[in-house]
Amino acid sequence: MIGLAKGLAVIETFTAETPRQSITEVARRTGLDRATARRCLLTLAHHGYAEYDGKYFTLTPRVLRLGTACLATMPLPQLVQPLLDALSERIGQSSSVSILDADEIVYVARAAQRKVFSIALMPGSRLPAYCTSMGRVLLAALPAQQVRERLARGDLAPRTPRTLTDIDAIMLEVDRARTQGFAVIDQEVECGLCSIAVPVHNAHGQTVAALNVGVSAFDMPARDLPVAFLPALNQLQARLAGMLRCL
Repeated sequence: MIGLAKGLAVIETFTAETPRQSITEVARRTGLDRATARRCLLTLAHHGYAEYDGKYFTLTPRVLRLGTACLATMPLPQLVQPLLDALSERIGQSSSVSILDADEIVYVARAAQRKVFSIALMPGSRLPAYCTSMGRVLLAALPAQQVRERLARGDLAPRTPRTLTDIDAIMLEVDRARTQGFAVIDQEVECGLCSIAVPVHNAHGQTVAALNVGVSAFDMPARDLPVAFLPALNQLQARLAGMLRCL
């Protein structure tokens, strides 16, 4: 099991920012010694989960099997996808559902009407929680001190000139989301993208996921999102609460 944990730690070092890594880079990011990092990487390559060009390792699409298998066993994506498709078709905008994993959100379902993101988002995609609308409503479900501790441990790098990186400023937005029941992001994740999110509750009132709508800032300013989309989001939110009895 120790070997498995090390292998998973190695896989997690590969991100959109670090898609190609040397043995030395992986060792530094995982805290493993170079020999152990090398063994893990070569094992991944041997089983088809990574490719090696003699200097750099990259993950292969085979890694997606791990995430796909996990998503396939979760009832949430199966329940929300048809409802998400219907919502997206009705409002003419892309919509998504995600869950919180440490300091990131993980997309579990998505219905795309138009491309407003420069990167392709799909089930399994990850984004930082601190600067996303879904991330902030998910953080709002946690105790304030726990949120502050997560932010203090995380990498609050600015993704755009509008990204909030000050912990107190982010906490104010999380508190606002907790009070009003939704969060709005104005080009903090990517220039030109605005979004609004609401929490998804189970039948017991616990927050189990987040639901959002993303729009181009050139089509609609962030301040108009609540009037335009909150009624539809709240309607689906209420419907899901009655369906999610086992989560």
